[in-house]
Amino acid sequence: MSKSEVPVIVDVILPCLDERDALPWVLSRLPQGYRAIVVDNGSTDGSADVAAELGAMVIREPVRGFGSAAHAGLRAATADYVAFCDCDGSMDPAALPGLMALVLDGTADLVMGSRRPKRRSWPLHARIANLVLAWRLRRLTGEKVTDLGPMRCAGREALLSLNLLDRRSGYPLEMFLKASQRHWRISELPINYSPRTGKSKVTGTVRGTLTAVMDMSAQLRSARLLSSAAPVQSVRGNEEEE
Repeated sequence: MSKSEVPVIVDVILPCLDERDALPWVLSRLPQGYRAIVVDNGSTDGSADVAAELGAMVIREPVRGFGSAAHAGLRAATADYVAFCDCDGSMDPAALPGLMALVLDGTADLVMGSRRPKRRSWPLHARIANLVLAWRLRRLTGEKVTDLGPMRCAGREALLSLNLLDRRSGYPLEMFLKASQRHWRISELPINYSPRTGKSKVTGTVRGTLTAVMDMSAQLRSARLLSSAAPVQSVRGNEEEE
């Protein structure tokens, strides 16, 4: 049975901005049953055409921002389960089944890949910022989180129920915080993190780094304000949190 004939189990959302050179490798690494949804976020290098030629489902999101692209992909997905992955070659989509297995067997509601950086894959300032953020998240939520990595897996309907609003760099953090507030079972598994293909739009630029810091700071402020709110319903069934 060819890959195109295998039933789709997971839709893989790949926000894309000028990733023409990385796309062939990324899409070739998708396991059987995992369908690529490439969300073109205003590329000027022909990324969308390359993705379509390689068999990916391509949608276009004209409003710039990681959250805009990621959420457009989530809304376009039709599989019961979805995964998110960068399409810059820094993460191997072949690792997705290991993460998704915890969701499929009911062990976790949200599984995130904790990045294990290879040489020259992560600027020192970005690595330090990530460690500080993880420390703050552990203190705020009590979750055993070490990395707010973009590779993650969950149920599609459950993610839509979070009503995620951030459309820039705060989207992954908002997802984590709202999942924690709703008492989701959140797990981490290590994944390799390699040097990306091309220049980073976030950690590789001063503007990108500052935007990410501002967006995430806004999410943290909102989470602190909500920390004393009444408990909300769990993602698991209709049980009420005590």
